[in-house]
Amino acid sequence: MTNRAYNRPRADRSYLLAVLSGALYFLGFAGFDLWPLAFIALIPLFVVLNGEPLSGGRATLVGIVFGFTTHAGGYYWLVGMLKNFSGFPLFVCLLFTAVVCLYQGGQLALFFWLLSRARARGRSATWSAIPIYCAVEIAYPLLFPSYYCNSLYDLPLLLQVVDLGGPILLTAVTIAINGAIYELARAWLSGKAIERALPVTAAVALCLTLGYGWYRCREVDARVATAEKTTVGIVQANMGIFSKSRDVVEGHRRHLEQSLHLERSVSPDLIVWPESAFQRAIRPGQNNVRETVLGSLTTPLLFGGLAIRRVDGKRRVYNTAFMTNSQGDILSTYDKTYLLAFGEFIPFGETFPILYKWSPQTSHFTPGDHVRSLPFNRYRITTLICYEDIVPGFVRRAVKQGNPHLLVNITNDSWFGDTNEPWIHLALAKFRAVEHHRYLVRATNSGVSAVIDPLGRTLIKSPVFERATLHARVAMLNTPTLYQQLGDWPGWLALFWTIGAFFLPLRRSTPEGIGSGERPAQKKSKARA
Repeated sequence: MTNRAYNRPRADRSYLLAVLSGALYFLGFAGFDLWPLAFIALIPLFVVLNGEPLSGGRATLVGIVFGFTTHAGGYYWLVGMLKNFSGFPLFVCLLFTAVVCLYQGGQLALFFWLLSRARARGRSATWSAIPIYCAVEIAYPLLFPSYYCNSLYDLPLLLQVVDLGGPILLTAVTIAINGAIYELARAWLSGKAIERALPVTAAVALCLTLGYGWYRCREVDARVATAEKTTVGIVQANMGIFSKSRDVVEGHRRHLEQSLHLERSVSPDLIVWPESAFQRAIRPGQNNVRETVLGSLTTPLLFGGLAIRRVDGKRRVYNTAFMTNSQGDILSTYDKTYLLAFGEFIPFGETFPILYKWSPQTSHFTPGDHVRSLPFNRYRITTLICYEDIVPGFVRRAVKQGNPHLLVNITNDSWFGDTNEPWIHLALAKFRAVEHHRYLVRATNSGVSAVIDPLGRTLIKSPVFERATLHARVAMLNTPTLYQQLGDWPGWLALFWTIGAFFLPLRRSTPEGIGSGERPAQKKSKARA
């Protein structure tokens, strides 16, 4: 059997390896939490690339299998959410979930296709995987933004580099470790000499990441120790959006009852209610909500509710956060900017209004047009509603404009049921705290409510689908980070490299193997010639 025949994966083997990579990816991701798998999830793809060169069509299909497997496993909860929220039949929800998984998986399909093309052009697959993956993370628009490095959300020593270059910088380190492990394993199994460049580079990158994490943890902890503190209370009333809509009085009663308990027991400086906590709309000119919202509560309150305004002669409804003082005066508001498709609006619904008739349970919100912070005493709070806390670019813009001392996320994950989604949402949100060295307070309707410190550590969290009240002392910080100033610079550098890699002259001098520009069979042909 020739090396060419030995190294060539059969068609079914290529797809099985792609499925294996996808399964390792989503099992290692937040929610399933087998995080060590993040360091080996790409290895089956490298095995595929070590065979015969793939045609463009074959590479596309292998990439699609990889991407779809990853997202079908990770986003299984979409089916239930769509059925509960859109009102569509189960078949339509399954079909739409498949479409979403294909679209989301397109990012990974693009990664593999570009990697296979780079390999065919004589570039090292294991080296090229690092910039190509980072490039698709910044260039491919996702409905639900996530990053490869999100698997490492519970490892504070590794997380700290995101304050330098965002999640993409940590992704680069993680992809490099995948390539290094593959190179070491391939050399060991084949009995050939180890190509040391990538393993040494990955080891240095990992050591630098851990060293920076150790330094940053000590430095941030020292700043937290001397910073001014405030006590924040969180109310989780455990009522979903539909139950609160059906029984508005009970929903409001629960929030007030738990808030008064907090007020009597710990005297917090601020109480936070979740998204859509108050179901009666607040209209223009209603500047005090003492009677309608606060009742006998005397603590400043940040709560989610509905705002109705007329814009250009049309009635508009907004998903809004309201900040009040102890007298019930509304000090400021923030309208949600990133709306959830099929939950808060229907794409093209303005053009085709009949879509709202077909999906009567979908809300018809208007997106906000500002990212201002909310005033609290002499501090500022940037409020993120629902999924806004998983979009690093949006949060960075809000932090740069509002210069807050605290991040608050008010959300409602109850429509996803008892799935991994609430825990995934919490995991992705943690990165915002580290990127900007701020505490992150999360108030949810049914869990997971939590307080995250500036190093990404969970100080306190609630169970899911239970009533809960939480409170914590948080430091009010607003020192800018490099990520706040420069944004996703690793992603842009990777994108420029990826574009250049397809136009610059080919390199044909690298050693034999997957790190090589030539296959063993190609070298033998040249020798015979």
